[in-house]
Amino acid sequence: MTSSPSFPENRPVLQVGATGLLGSLVLQELLARGKKVRALVRPGSDASKLPKVVEVVRGDLLDPASLQRAATDVSAIVTTAIGYSQRKEGDSLRTDREGNRNLVDAAKQARVPRFVLLSILACDQAPGVPHFWTKKETEDYLGQKGVPFVSLRPGAFLYAPEGGFGQMIRQGLERGQVFGMTPEGIRITYIAPREVARAIALAVDEPRALGQKIDLGSDRPLSGPEYAELLGKLLSRPMQVASMQGAGRSSSDDMLAMFRFFQTGKYVADTHRQAELFGPVPKIEDAARQMLAELGLLPR
Repeated sequence: MTSSPSFPENRPVLQVGATGLLGSLVLQELLARGKKVRALVRPGSDASKLPKVVEVVRGDLLDPASLQRAATDVSAIVTTAIGYSQRKEGDSLRTDREGNRNLVDAAKQARVPRFVLLSILACDQAPGVPHFWTKKETEDYLGQKGVPFVSLRPGAFLYAPEGGFGQMIRQGLERGQVFGMTPEGIRITYIAPREVARAIALAVDEPRALGQKIDLGSDRPLSGPEYAELLGKLLSRPMQVASMQGAGRSSSDDMLAMFRFFQTGKYVADTHRQAELFGPVPKIEDAARQMLAELGLLPR
């Protein structure tokens, strides 16, 4: 895969997951770059908040026929859809495994020039973490089917742009607590969701990205105590690392396996390719300021 197909301006990008937390940011980035967008929205999901310029098509990753219709005559497919978070009733890993395979099949049948997949950092090193491994399986399936693809592998999101997890982080910070996921000496990569969205939108057109699996992160990884120290400096008050045990009691086995994988020290991005393709890698301080502003704890 050494050359990039052309992307006729009159053909939309099919976005899967546009009503989601990250997907809404990706949609903003695509529209800001002048892209026409066709959004695949599940039956029963509210599409009323999508901009009027977005073409809404109803379908589901577990309904192959609907995907074939949605993928017809598009310039690219972008997907941030996930089921493992169980954000909506009925979501499960089946969406991540079977649903993504259905979407790849639809892309193959429609001869879509580019498939941009939101993957996960180090997914190919974590067979014991189910939602990581399904991303690796989808990457493999794209290669097997010969679908031109870009796989972006971000590190841990600093926060969810909205929703319950963001509220939990804010409440912890207001109490002087940071949910650090690794002890001193073990570092992991963090990244701001808006930076992930920017890279996804750029990957739609970047010719050098085709066929690549690209790590995404900030300029350096942090341990839990380092993360707490950074946020304490930005907020001008001391922060303590809160135990993940309380959160763990309500977490699935999948999430607990992820926390164990973080302890291996393998969850660290190599950002050289990110810098080459998408510009300067953001500093972790800037990403943290952005998080605190989004949470209303610092001025925007």
